[in-house]
Amino acid sequence: MTSWPSGMRGLAWGADYNPEQWPEHVWAEDVELMRRAGVNLVSVGIFSWALIERADGEYDFGWLDRVLDLLHEGGVRVDLATATASPPPWLTTAHPEMLPQRADGTRYSHGSRQEYCPSSPVYRAKAVALATALAQRYRDHPALAAWHVGNEYGCHVARCYCDVCAEAFREWLRHRHGDLDALNEAWATAFWSQHYTAWDQILPPRVTPTFGNPGHLLDFDRFCSDALLELYKAERDVLRATTPGVPVTTNFMVGWTFDALDYWAWAAEVDFVSNDHYTRSESAERHVELAMAADLTRGLAGGRPWLLMEHSTSAVNWQPRNIAKLPGEMRRHSFAHTARGADGTLFFQWRQSRAGAERYHSAMVPHAGTDTKVYREVCEVGAEYAKLDELLGSTVDASVAIVYDWQSRWLSGQQAHPTQDFSYQDTVFSLYRQLWAAGVTVDFVPPSADLSSYRLVVVPALYAVTDADAAGIADYVEGGGHVLVTYMSGLTDERGHVRLGGHPGAFRDLLGVRTEEFFPLREDEEVRLDDGGVATVWTELLRTAGAEVVSAYADGPLPGVPAVTRNRHGAGTAWYLACGLGDDGLRRLVDAVLERAGVPAAPGLEIVRRRGAGGAEAVSWLVAVNHEEHDVTLPATGVELLSGSRVDSSLVVPAGAVVVLREEV
Repeated sequence: MTSWPSGMRGLAWGADYNPEQWPEHVWAEDVELMRRAGVNLVSVGIFSWALIERADGEYDFGWLDRVLDLLHEGGVRVDLATATASPPPWLTTAHPEMLPQRADGTRYSHGSRQEYCPSSPVYRAKAVALATALAQRYRDHPALAAWHVGNEYGCHVARCYCDVCAEAFREWLRHRHGDLDALNEAWATAFWSQHYTAWDQILPPRVTPTFGNPGHLLDFDRFCSDALLELYKAERDVLRATTPGVPVTTNFMVGWTFDALDYWAWAAEVDFVSNDHYTRSESAERHVELAMAADLTRGLAGGRPWLLMEHSTSAVNWQPRNIAKLPGEMRRHSFAHTARGADGTLFFQWRQSRAGAERYHSAMVPHAGTDTKVYREVCEVGAEYAKLDELLGSTVDASVAIVYDWQSRWLSGQQAHPTQDFSYQDTVFSLYRQLWAAGVTVDFVPPSADLSSYRLVVVPALYAVTDADAAGIADYVEGGGHVLVTYMSGLTDERGHVRLGGHPGAFRDLLGVRTEEFFPLREDEEVRLDDGGVATVWTELLRTAGAEVVSAYADGPLPGVPAVTRNRHGAGTAWYLACGLGDDGLRRLVDAVLERAGVPAAPGLEIVRRRGAGGAEAVSWLVAVNHEEHDVTLPATGVELLSGSRVDSSLVVPAGAVVVLREEV
């Protein structure tokens, strides 16, 4: 099975293409404008179910045949969707029981998208039938490069609480726990008289008088991620059987807010990882969050090529205030993804809709047409991508890893914790931001990863951790590695049961500390540290048990108590951050940890290196993105690929610009 869209000879550049929104006479113009813009890959048919299957079992492929033929004639490859992202009205009208249900019992109605229960046998059967029909129809079409299953699974309906899901959940629990005794132990049902004596007593975690059972909630999160994954796999398997040489993917949503799916599990089931990413337009750090999402997506891809399936040329339509991108910003965003391992960047969508819920979402061809900032920039970047064929399949250098865990994110986000002000994602981002500012490229890895190739591993809020994964991190340090662990780490096992004997539980011995009690801070409360740092959100009553105190609280509820510690463990070093350290203090801490770990810092410019096969002796490419308003000069030797210029000693990266240098040693 190939792991990249077939027939792609360069970096992918294109968009979702929705010709069904337009009269047929527009299609030829579309293909000509794509040719001008350098488009070589488009996703087609994502929301076309109602026009492909107009009634139960009655397929109309004629219009889609013509679209694919036109694209092939224009030299554009097709990532063909199974069109199952949203069921048509005739299906939900005939089977209203397939509509999803909220936790409060409200049944969703038809009228937007994703109106299906993930466990519905009706939806699954019809989706698989449509995928089968499409595979049989287009298995030999010369434009077919990849299959696009569904769309943004869980975006709107990540959790369904209907009776069909209740029965599927019970079956999932039987498989996971084996019997009720094991389930009762895992969920600690002795608390609040929740002991189950029959499987049919177990329901999804619907609306209850107060806090739900943490184990129940965690298992339901796991079940819902798995249920959607099984739905994807059902379509994928029929596509593989019919078109074994065509890779299959679906678009993830790795980014700031979406946390419904455990993408480590999902990544193993796609032939290549794809992601949709949109910046928070009002955030001054949107380019940093973009970099983090790209690095996390690369981690999911595990060194394989990955594709940015969607981003925006300018404003979106669904944020509170949809701010247009400034000139050059779309170019920088595209190259930042490419720098961090993407072998292609696509947009939603090709032509901006004139009607419908997303009519104000930007596109490659905007409402105003081709004589626009957006289309000119699209053509500029498309021409530049055409010069970068040699980057295909190269990998990204990184000597630092961040352990990222969706299940810890779920558990730490439940109610009834010491503070509502804690955020898993904020904790990860606060550390990532400092590494980014130091010019350090980061890999994201799961808790079970082999860490031996990294000089430094950062473990932010690894709330729930297995004994084996905790031991793996300790072994890495004992062998000479360096680790920085934050508060809210190691507190529970994989069931959510608190590890007794003092926090941080699984990491006490590694860190050489013991926490007696949490001391979360009041809203807007700040605590000073003796090194000038400031903490918010969180402090804890920490005692050292062999660790060295790096800094302590100067005031607040715990004056003199350690806030940051460092412990020698075997041949390595383990740091513990026991508070919500502010930006200035966190910057100093990260700089100190990097120095101790021997990781060189290069602040001032976003620089990432991609490397070809052959290890240290292989050709490498430096991609530099300048987000500043002033020029930056780098020492460099090689060829700048976008301009074709020879660089003999130094390279100027103009304000707001991008350079791609094939380096020479």
